[in-house]
Amino acid sequence: MESEMTYGKAVAELESIVAKMQADNCDIDNLAAYTSRALELLKYCKEKLFTTDQEVKRCLEALKD
Repeated sequence: MESEMTYGKAVAELESIVAKMQADNCDIDNLAAYTSRALELLKYCKEKLFTTDQEVKRCLEALKD
């Protein structure tokens, strides 16, 4: 069972994928899989950033009251 994803873990995995893709010995047979996984991670990060932004805005609005 995969441990719960966090923003930090997603970014670290993205960095690892990018390093693999940039390596001179990048396995072209895995390129599609790397790209697909990177897209999943980017979507997760985008959603996490949007959700966090909304939560921070709600907190700041609460301070105004």
